[in-house]
Amino acid sequence: MIWMNSGCNNNDRKQQAQAMDNPAKNWKLIVGLGNPGSQYAKTYHNAGEMAVRMIAGEGTDFQKPFSIWNGKPFSYIKKEGVVIMVPMTYMNESGKAVTSAIRHFGIQPSEMAVFHDDSDLPLGTYKIEFGRGSAGHNGIKSIIDHLGTQDFWRVRIGVRSDDEQGRAGDFVLKKIPPHDMERLNEALSHIKVLNLE
Repeated sequence: MIWMNSGCNNNDRKQQAQAMDNPAKNWKLIVGLGNPGSQYAKTYHNAGEMAVRMIAGEGTDFQKPFSIWNGKPFSYIKKEGVVIMVPMTYMNESGKAVTSAIRHFGIQPSEMAVFHDDSDLPLGTYKIEFGRGSAGHNGIKSIIDHLGTQDFWRVRIGVRSDDEQGRAGDFVLKKIPPHDMERLNEALSHIKVLNLE
């Protein structure tokens, strides 16, 4: 199953979500991929983390699991019965955090959606898909390898701007300039409407 945004406004998007079988209604765990540390904040590669923090609400403090669960490599909040989680690992070790969270909260992979950057999609667009391979994304590859399955939802967030035509590795760790951030935030606001509203 594939959804792709078509540039409609938030009201139209919300009506579509209500009218169609919105997969987000069945999500129990939402994961936002990125790299930890201020040097990676607001880079293209952290688009997934930016998306879930927007869903969580501006200024929301993510908590670490209680002390009895020391060693769990993720932070999270719960909102309207959904766990919103950010790995505390680097991107290529995302599978460790996701596996830990799934076990901690007793959630099936098919009930999870992973939000991540995608250099194959134009900036300002996104796709929602189920059961897709990694397509070279190291964070997704790590998750598939650790879970032993690719049967989970993915929200692929386009990050390739008109100015970036080279390899993904050449630009995804760059800070996002203001004109690109505006386009990205518009796409993220559409995604927010599809999820918990």
